[in-house]
Amino acid sequence: MTELWTIENEYYAQGFGLVCGVDEAGRGPLAGPVCAGACILPQNLEIAGLNDSKKLSEKKREALYEEITSKALAWAVCLIDEKTIDRVNILQATYLAMRGAVSALKPQPDFCLVDGNRDPGLGIATRTVVKGDSLCATVAAASILAKVTRDRLMKELDKTYPQYGFAVHKGYGTKAHYAALEAYGPCPIHRLTFLKKLYGG
Repeated sequence: MTELWTIENEYYAQGFGLVCGVDEAGRGPLAGPVCAGACILPQNLEIAGLNDSKKLSEKKREALYEEITSKALAWAVCLIDEKTIDRVNILQATYLAMRGAVSALKPQPDFCLVDGNRDPGLGIATRTVVKGDSLCATVAAASILAKVTRDRLMKELDKTYPQYGFAVHKGYGTKAHYAALEAYGPCPIHRLTFLKKLYGG
């Protein structure tokens, strides 16, 4: 676990006061929002099992979500809906979500570590870290916050649109999801820009 703090501790050693991790969930699905998480943890906090959210079971993510939210110095999530994704594109919507999550943090961080290789323009000193959700404790925590928040929402939306199976695939383009689209067409939470190939638009 201590190796997960290596990158954060570089910046604490340089004199930054609060280092924040930022990550997103839901860039790839055909439906629903994209969600970003931002998290500031107490320095060198050990959380057993902390890892990239995609490598964890749903049960483990849920348990870690509760631990992270109870122990974090600050945390926030931001959802950007499918209409905005269609209007500005998924990359820009992801940046909007990341900026929204970071701006909601109280206290504000002095430095941000962002998963990936693109700077979302947070207005705060930032370093992008490829596979940051596996390398940085704060980014791993942010990835779990984003993933659990989004998955919970998709389960709720499944009650409104039960024919698509959102509770199971969370909006990703599974065989069952494509079959449902063929049978029922898109619903109000589908990202129409993601369905152009399907409908020849």
